[in-house]
Amino acid sequence: MTDVILDTLLDTLKLLPFLFITYLVLEIIERKAESGSLKLVRQSGVWGPVVGAALGLVPQCGFSASASNLYAQRLISAGTLLAVFLSTSDEMLPIMISSSAGAGLIFKVLATKLIAGIVVGLLIDKVFRLFRHDGEHVDLHEICEQEHCHCDEKGVLVSSILHTLQIAAFILIITFLLNLVIHYVGEDTLAGIILNRPIIGPLLSAVVGLIPNCASSIVITELFLSGAMSTGAMLSGLLCASGVGLLVLFRINKRHMGENLKLLCTLYVSSVIIGIVFDILRISF
Repeated sequence: MTDVILDTLLDTLKLLPFLFITYLVLEIIERKAESGSLKLVRQSGVWGPVVGAALGLVPQCGFSASASNLYAQRLISAGTLLAVFLSTSDEMLPIMISSSAGAGLIFKVLATKLIAGIVVGLLIDKVFRLFRHDGEHVDLHEICEQEHCHCDEKGVLVSSILHTLQIAAFILIITFLLNLVIHYVGEDTLAGIILNRPIIGPLLSAVVGLIPNCASSIVITELFLSGAMSTGAMLSGLLCASGVGLLVLFRINKRHMGENLKLLCTLYVSSVIIGIVFDILRISF
């Protein structure tokens, strides 16, 4: 239990700088920027998913949390958000480096996640146009009204701190519950249900990847490195492993639950399809 509590605290503390910086920037934008500037940021165009996918490669789930906040305020598009989610490496990169995985393997995995993020992001924004709320700006004052926190009556710094602590408290509670479940279920049990099963492997691995906890990316990476998981199943799981991004999205964008569910389904389906294609074509890293 001590380990569970310690892991929960560490996971949450790592996110605080990202959350605080995000809210501080948003507060400044809301209070200082004019509507024309906001429109320019929202309509960043085709480069949104490209930039989002590149930033997501940084091994920190804090970027996915920041992206969820930006999307809730319509400062980035749905495609950009999904690009961040798909490319986010969470704990995968540190695990591979510490396990002495070859540079070639690491490059292939990162390149695949980058390309997947860009392609899916561009398809969502420019081709399918599944999300209709991108032009609707929701500022922090409206979020304050929803939460009844009166943050908008405070200064920029105090308001940013209050928003950060609110979301951090929510993440802390959910992360503790997830860590508790993983502690009692065990990583070996998770390993036993995935393994090298064709089609089923990517489907189950992606479900594990959706768990908003760094343990999911750790389990998936270790199983792949030990030879207990195919390349396709590994990719499906890691493409879905967006850290606490989804958790923050469902919390901060709760007025649009249908939209959140569509984003979740798009993330899952695209990840599974990519994994199955790799397995069918027998592509291995």
